[in-house]
Amino acid sequence: MDFLRPMKFWIWLSALTSLAGWSLSALGQLNRSGYAVFFGAAVVLLFWIRKSAAGNNPPPGSSWEKMLRRFRRPLPAAFAALTLLIFVGGVLYPPTNHTAFTYRLPRLLNWLAHDGWFWIHTPDWRLNDRACGIEWLAAPLVLFTQSDRGLFLLNFLPFLMLPGLFFTVCTRLGVRARAAWHWMWLLPTGYSFLLQAGSAGNDTFPTVYALAAVAFGLRAWKSRQVSDLWYSIIAAALLTGAKATNLPLLLPGAILICPLLPLLLRRWAITIWVLLVAATISFLPTAALNLKYCGDWSGSVLEPAGQTMHSPVIGIWGNTFQILLDNFAPPFFPLAGWWNQNAPHLLPHGFVTTIENNFDTGYFWLGELPTEDWAGIGFGISVLLAVSLVTAFRHRALGKSGDDKNFSAPRRVRQLVLFAPWIALLAYCVKSGMVTAARLISPYYFLLWPSLILGAGHAQIVRRGWWRAASWLVLLLALAVLILTPPRPLWPARTILSAALESHPGHKLLTRASNVYSVYAIRSDPLAPLRPLLPADYPVMGFLGTPDDIDISLWRPYGTRRVEHVLLADSTADIRSKGIDYVVVSGLNLEQKKTTLATWLAQSGAELIATTNLTVKVSDGPQPWHIVRFGR
Repeated sequence: MDFLRPMKFWIWLSALTSLAGWSLSALGQLNRSGYAVFFGAAVVLLFWIRKSAAGNNPPPGSSWEKMLRRFRRPLPAAFAALTLLIFVGGVLYPPTNHTAFTYRLPRLLNWLAHDGWFWIHTPDWRLNDRACGIEWLAAPLVLFTQSDRGLFLLNFLPFLMLPGLFFTVCTRLGVRARAAWHWMWLLPTGYSFLLQAGSAGNDTFPTVYALAAVAFGLRAWKSRQVSDLWYSIIAAALLTGAKATNLPLLLPGAILICPLLPLLLRRWAITIWVLLVAATISFLPTAALNLKYCGDWSGSVLEPAGQTMHSPVIGIWGNTFQILLDNFAPPFFPLAGWWNQNAPHLLPHGFVTTIENNFDTGYFWLGELPTEDWAGIGFGISVLLAVSLVTAFRHRALGKSGDDKNFSAPRRVRQLVLFAPWIALLAYCVKSGMVTAARLISPYYFLLWPSLILGAGHAQIVRRGWWRAASWLVLLLALAVLILTPPRPLWPARTILSAALESHPGHKLLTRASNVYSVYAIRSDPLAPLRPLLPADYPVMGFLGTPDDIDISLWRPYGTRRVEHVLLADSTADIRSKGIDYVVVSGLNLEQKKTTLATWLAQSGAELIATTNLTVKVSDGPQPWHIVRFGR
């Protein structure tokens, strides 16, 4: 089966939604009418260029039947079972991803409310300087359904493509088919991919773009079809349009595309249009807007100082340590609280001081359970790989060497492509001081893996009984993580924990677990208790909170109102000029700014209407939230 065929559709869809987002924003028509006209014109255009853009697709036949037969085998069947559970979780639960609800979805709602992209007045820099790929992909879905319940599909559908794309890239780079086949079912069960496949996160979905850019580039060496290079270029652009941290991953695709430039020049007219599309859907528009509004293409001048690394050497070993720490942490870690409190005191003082002076806060933090907010590839996959590397090295001389004529690209090109992701990861480590690095490098794993499972030894050990038993242990751990995950538990968590607490009142671990599951249960609508205290027909609501506070509750139901951020320094005239009568104020924000509600009310002339305590984050505990009104 040609695993690249469904990826072509996804590339077209992703590219068109990004083009629509930017072009309709430029016209001030980011609305239903604008999307209807755009996609109507796009269908006509795609039909017209279909023959020029088509590659060597195999004729339809029994490929789907063959694929279905493969799922009768144990590993594919296990992957299918996990996939079904992911889908069930996505359907049963609303999205709760922290980054999605703190800035990804709110900024999209802001743009839709104003008919286009604009630089938002906000204390949260992330609403402005981050790449927009997932937002443009989500925009039609949110706009036409007025709901966020379907957002998990933007991660779930790419997740389905991961095994086939990974197998394609591996075998074209020289990995033995047997080893590639086993790992194609295991690697997607890494915790970050497994958990985000049912969520509204944006860390793992660009992985298919990274794989597709390499897969189409490799195929172009054999097919000599210029359309394969076009798909590779578009996929690479989408990769950067999703997240700026993916920029170093352009290197593997560049190694494949640059020697084939004469092939692109044969169809230079269409190639120019492809490059223009690629530039539009990449990180380039965001970089240009960052340069215009804050003077820095990356937006790093807006970020906390610790998120940008200033010492390359510290960046390399510091990020390496954190990636290993997060990935080898036990998936069920009851001592996480003890670790988080004592890790800075257990580790060498010089090490801790260097980390605190160069990285963002939360470097040593670990959770009791893997969640989509911080997990990387995870314990099971990491341990299995480590054992496989040691064992495969002992069997490295077994088997026959590969024949170059069976591969897409020459040996030297393949070697460079295998090495390039490590250079890309090195570039990431040199520049980034952000924590949760194991999660942030999610698209890197699938391109790093082929170089790790290359050689005859890996094809031999996957046939061993102990390795297959270990792979099933990995899958069982993945199943447990998926069932227990607090955002979408597939077990009656709160019922069982409540009963357990009745039998063991005051038990610290049970209390902590109950609090975590309870907070995640309301995380999709954390400020819901405030809505009954507000007028039912208010069109504009002000929000004065910290950059990490979630205002999504005030937008609901979507399409009926908009939320404008308010800063402590804003004058009363500025607030009223936006049509704001009511403002929701975070007590934690006032505390962090070292002021009081009474002081701000006296300065702004507003009056207090109501106050209540709500828990938005377990780590912050219950916090006061106030509703104030500005008189006419």
